[in-house]
Amino acid sequence: MTMNVFPDFEGLEGIGELREVIGALLMFVLIVAVLMLIVCAIVWALASSNGHHGAATKARIGAWAALGAAVLAGGGVAWLNWLIDLGSTL
Repeated sequence: MTMNVFPDFEGLEGIGELREVIGALLMFVLIVAVLMLIVCAIVWALASSNGHHGAATKARIGAWAALGAAVLAGGGVAWLNWLIDLGSTL
């Protein structure tokens, strides 16, 4: 006896618009995170080369945070799709 349990994404009205809004928000977050990563990396390099260790430390923390946000925003959709595919095989 096999049970096919799969979420009904069309069960709610406006789910297509919700997907578009979430996709746009994830794209916005990804663009901002990549831009912040570039800015923080430049500030980190300049501060380190000029001996401003406090600014270099803050820029390094900002760069790691921006990298984490970019990874989460970029990989979130792929991870969710993988989980949905995994759930359909159970």
